[in-house]
Amino acid sequence: MASPKQQRIDPKRVPNPPKSGKSGRPGGRPKAAAAAKKATAADWISGARLRTLPLGIAPVALGTGAAHLLDDNGWHWVRALLALVVAVALQIGVNYANDYSDGIRGTDNHRVGPARLTGSGAAAPRTVLIVALSFFALAALAGLVLVILTGYYWLLIVGAAAIVAGYYYTGGKRPYGYNALGEVFVFVFFGLVATAGTTYVQEGEVNVESWLSGVAIGFIACAVLMVNNIRDIHQDRLAGKRTLAVVLGDRAARIVFVVFLLLPFVILGFFAMFYPNAYLVFFTLLLALPTAAITLTAKTPQELILALKLTSALALAYGLGLGAAFAF
Repeated sequence: MASPKQQRIDPKRVPNPPKSGKSGRPGGRPKAAAAAKKATAADWISGARLRTLPLGIAPVALGTGAAHLLDDNGWHWVRALLALVVAVALQIGVNYANDYSDGIRGTDNHRVGPARLTGSGAAAPRTVLIVALSFFALAALAGLVLVILTGYYWLLIVGAAAIVAGYYYTGGKRPYGYNALGEVFVFVFFGLVATAGTTYVQEGEVNVESWLSGVAIGFIACAVLMVNNIRDIHQDRLAGKRTLAVVLGDRAARIVFVVFLLLPFVILGFFAMFYPNAYLVFFTLLLALPTAAITLTAKTPQELILALKLTSALALAYGLGLGAAFAF
C-alpha cells in the first residue's frame, strides 16, 4: 500500500460519484462518517482554513494604502478595520460554507487533503451551516456599520451580492464552483471589490492604484484556488466537481497557476516606476519562484499543500508591501 506522500486515487476502488445536482439536506450526517470522533476546538479552527485569510487581509491593506494617496490629512482607521472585518469574516464564512456543501454532496468522500468537518462526520452538517451563516452575518453587520458611517447605501447591494456568491460557490442545486467559475468569484470579490471597496469607503472615490492592485491581488487569489484544486483534480473529477483545474487538465492547470502567480509582478513593475518603495516588493519573488517550481513538479498532495501555503504567504507579503509603498 502506498504511503500518504505517494497516495493516488484508484478509480476502480472509489465508489460511484454522486449526482452533481444533489443538494443534500442540512440536518443529516454523511453515512461514511457516522462514527467519526466529535470535532474539537482545533478541528473548528482548522475548518476556518486560516491559511486562506491573507486573501481577506491583503486587499484591505492595498485599498487602505491607495486611499491614503487621496487624503494626506490622516487615516480612516475605523473604516479600514470595519472593511477588514467584512473581508475576513466573508472568507471564513465561505470556507465553512464550502465545508458544509461539499460534505453533504459527498464530494469530500474522495478527499486526500486535510479532513473537513462535514465530510469526516466530526460535526453535524446543520452545525457547520449555522457557523458559516454566523460569519456571513458578522460580515453583513460590519458592512452595515460601514454603510451607515459613509452614507453609501448602494453598497448594501454589493455586500449582499458578495454573501450570496460566497454561499452559492459550492452551495445550492447548481453551484458555479462546480462549473469552472470559482476563479471568477475570487478575482471579482477578493480582488477588485475588496480592494476598490476599501478605498471607496474611506475616500468616496477609487484611484488607479486601487483598481490595478486589486487586479494583482485578484490573480494571486486565483492562484491560491487553482493550486488547491490541482491537488484535488483527480478526486474532484470522480465526484463530478468540474473546477477550472479539472476542465484544463493537470499540466495546463499548473501552467495557468504560474501565470496567475507571476502576472502581479508585471503590475508591480508599473507601480515601481512611480513609487520607489514598490521595488522592495520584488523580494516576494523569493516566495513566488520556488512556489511556481514546486507546483510545476509536484507529485504528491503534500507538495501542493506546501505550494498553497506559500501562495497565501505571498498574497499577504505582496498586499502589505505594496500597500505600504503607496502610503509611505
